[in-house]
Amino acid sequence: MRPRGVLTAGFALFICLASGQGALASTTGAEATPTPSATPTATPTPTPTPTSGTDNNDPPNQVEGPQVSTLAAPRFQLPFPCGQKWTGNSSGSSAHKSYEIDFNRGSTANADLGDTVVAAAAGTVVISAHQGSTNGYGNLVKIDHGGGYTTFYAHLNSRAVAAGAKVTQGQKIGAVGNTSKPGNGISPHLHFEVRKGSSYPSNIQKAVFNGATFGYPNQTLTSKNCGGGGGNPNTPETVCGSGYKVIDSAALGSAGKVYLLFNSANGKNCVATIKATSLGKATATSAFLQVKDKTKVTDTGKFTYYAGPVTASAADKCVKWGGTAGTATYTSPFEHCG
Repeated sequence: MRPRGVLTAGFALFICLASGQGALASTTGAEATPTPSATPTATPTPTPTPTSGTDNNDPPNQVEGPQVSTLAAPRFQLPFPCGQKWTGNSSGSSAHKSYEIDFNRGSTANADLGDTVVAAAAGTVVISAHQGSTNGYGNLVKIDHGGGYTTFYAHLNSRAVAAGAKVTQGQKIGAVGNTSKPGNGISPHLHFEVRKGSSYPSNIQKAVFNGATFGYPNQTLTSKNCGGGGGNPNTPETVCGSGYKVIDSAALGSAGKVYLLFNSANGKNCVATIKATSLGKATATSAFLQVKDKTKVTDTGKFTYYAGPVTASAADKCVKWGGTAGTATYTSPFEHCG
């Protein structure tokens, strides 16, 4: 079978939101701002326009987060699903004031439109709204992580959470987009910030992902946002090997996730189950792959971090795949038939 809509790896640099000055058009030309797609949240509520006439880049919360007394920063992970590779840039926008990061991974202007954005750490959603003409953030989600730490996710095409919601690390909160204030032509990307305290822009902090400070001004990273605090150092790509790309996945409760990958160079599929809990402990885990009219191949046992890789030649053939982690299990129908 062949994957559907697999993105070409790469990075196209685009500018971010306006902050006191108009956002510039991308190097590929101004993009029309799409109408945000429907989300499970309520109708967007624009934050009131400040009377000062300047962009309000520190908009007021819609709800207040919990009072958490801690000196330690959360262990942030990349705001994208486990195993995905994204390139961040902090210097490509004249609107940036400090350590903001714009993320892309596709090689064309619209390649990343609609890609999943997840919470970098657990917390409470304190803003989920389209900012209208207030600033250049467009569809914005802000999460309060306690101890004064917050994260901003801007320009979203859609929002998947409402203000007041409790979110876990790795939970989907929206999708990559290019929403902004009227008249701003920007290409799809995620604008991401970590802040501590108030007094913009001095409250913008250097981003730290999986315990390592982002390599300002530019760096390409693979997401370790794999659940369970992001402690599993393995990804589906590292388990299956070079040339394999994730084309499907299924959650195994909170215990892990099973992934289906494809290698277009050799026509093979690969399945790997990545644990999210009981890391480093040998627990029941499995992965299987069956090409239609062929015998099912399974890797099962007590593993510390993952099961697999299970591979089979499956170009232009339907496959059934799945796995287990703890008591959770997933079995697909025959699908991805090419």
